[in-house]
Formats: sequence, C-alpha cells, structure tokens
Amino acid sequence: MENTLFGIENLDTYLVLGILVVFGVLEVMAGYLHRSQRTRSDWIQEMGGFFALSVLIKPAIVVAVLSIGKTFIPSYIGVFGQWSLWLMLPFYLLIDDVLQYWYHRSAHEYEWLWKLHRPHHQAEEMGFFVSYRNAALYYILMPNIWWIGIVTFLGGGAGVALGLILKQLVIIGAHSPTKWDRLLYKYKWLSPITSIVERIIITPAFHFAHHGKSMKDGISDPNGNYGNMFSIWDQLFGTAKFTRRFPMELGLVNDPKEKWTAAYFYPLVTSDKPESELAKGFKKQDSRIEEPSNIHLEAGQYLWCQCGYSQNQPFCDGSHHGTKSKPLLFEVKKARSMRLCNCKKTGSGPFCDDSHLPPRNG
Repeated sequence: MENTLFGIENLDTYLVLGILVVFGVLEVMAGYLHRSQRTRSDWIQEMGGFFALSVLIKPAIVVAVLSIGKTFIPSYIGVFGQWSLWLMLPFYLLIDDVLQYWYHRSAHEYEWLWKLHRPHHQAEEMGFFVSYRNAALYYILMPNIWWIGIVTFLGGGAGVALGLILKQLVIIGAHSPTKWDRLLYKYKWLSPITSIVERIIITPAFHFAHHGKSMKDGISDPNGNYGNMFSIWDQLFGTAKFTRRFPMELGLVNDPKEKWTAAYFYPLVTSDKPESELAKGFKKQDSRIEEPSNIHLEAGQYLWCQCGYSQNQPFCDGSHHGTKSKPLLFEVKKARSMRLCNCKKTGSGPFCDDSHLPPRNG
C-alpha cells in the first residue's frame, strides 16, 4: 500500500504540526495566550488530549483496523490503490465528514455520549487545542478514526494524508480566536465570496456559535452548527445558523467545573460533585408540572424549557444537553404578565393553552 503523500514519508504529520505552529504563533502575536484565563485543568485537558489522541489513540485504532483487515479480509488489501489521489480525496473526506456530523450531533442528543463530549463545551475560551478536548472514550468510539484505518487498509493512504491536512487546517482555524473570517465580513464587496466560503467550509463564526453559552444572545446555537469540515450537512439536515457574528460568552450554563480526571476518563472516573452530570448515579430530574406559571416578565429575550428537566421552570437551565430537545427562544417586547406552560404539552409554546386540563366530555 502506498501511503506516502507526494512521495514524502510523514509529510502529513509535518504539515499538521506546521498548521498548529502557525496558528499558535498568530495567537501569541495577537496576545490571546497572554490574556488567557485558562486554568491548569484546562491546559491539561487540551494539550494532554492532543498528545493522547495523536500518539496513542489514533495510531492504536489504525493499527487495529489494519491487523483485523489483514487477518479476516486479506484479499481487500490495497484494492483502491489504483485510484487517483483526486478521486480518493473527496471519497475519503465526504464520507469522513458526514460520519463526523452525525456522531457529533448524536453527542448532543444522547445523554451517554453527551457526557463524553461535554468537556469540549466546558471551554470558556476558544483556541486550537480546544478541538482536542473530549473524553478519551469519545475518540475511541469516533467513526472517523476507524474510517482512517479502513481507507488506509484499502490503499487510500495518500488521500487520507492529504485529507487530514485539509481537515486540520479548517478545524484548527475554526477553533482559533484569530477569527480569520472577520476580514470577509468587514467589506460588503466580499459578500458573494463570503457566502460561498461559509456555505462550504466551517468558519470561526459558524463554529463559535456552536460553543456559545446561550441562545439568548441571538448568535449562539449550542444545539446546531455540528459540522466538522463542511457546513453542507448542517444546511442539508436543518441545523445551520449563519450570523457572521461571535458570541460574547462561551461554555456551559451551571458548569460545576469538575476535575479534569473526571472530564477525560469518564466513566472510569466520576465527578466528586453530586450536581455534576459526571457524578456516579446522576440522573436528570423530570421537573414538569401540570399548572402553568403566572409570571410578570420585563422586556427582553427568554429561553423556555422544552425538555422538562430544567430546575428553573419554566425557563431553561441547560439541562436539555444530551437530549433531542432544545429551548425555545422568545422575546417580550413590552413588560407584561403571561401564563407559561410547565407541562410541555402546549401546542403554542411557550404559552399555556390549557393542554394540561383533562378533556371535556361531550
């Protein structure tokens, strides 16, 4: 199997490291690292996660796939070896990215997988190492890494190598606080080019919105913008939000900030904070009640809970993470009293429509 890129051994590794260095230098020059409020735990999770993934997890999975393939289907070794690089590259990247889209989306919609992805969203600052901030088991289960091994086994190693370089360029750029896309938004004459760029690849503004703390800012959508390299999947499956703006607050609402050991090694290590989702035996508490809330609201933006787990009913407290539900953003233009639904049966949320009452006879 020919797995070198342009005939140079390990060129992909050198270029990926070069991308990290370039963005690192840019962040240092812009003063982002100097102003960083990251804790020791943050640095351990982000830098430690990068080295663990790069040196241990990813190589181990690829070696395992190659060994399994050679043992059980040796006749398939290198069957794609005659494909041109320019055919193999889109074949590898498009399948890789749609796998990542659904895996990432599932990590927000299923509680057990959300707990493995949750450390990624605890980051309150962006930086290229944030892209490596997940629990170890999250990466072990990641279909993309297994796909690397499969395509390499089938003889597409060169396509994988070039694909990884392009992917890392987009992913690291999307997490970097350098916000390279701001230049595109600054000049109106660039708008046609900007529209093409943002509707193909993931830009910082698109991905920062995914890391925003709350939808109340009109920019953030933590339960959308799931794309990894291409934004086409979000557009295709209805989860895209384009604002060309950046949220002021990142992270999780009501974050208990457990130790990095629980965040990285869960479920082998659990949190010692009982309020944490990573605590042993933690279960979301159903907080739905039949009676609506009669409440006076000032003018402003509000998030109405739709999942039924919020401990701040009828408003969202972030408990929807790990479910297929997301809060409903609504605006009160003028201070007034209103009846907000608590049973979550209403057909006109956030307002109560008396769906909690028993049906009338006759």
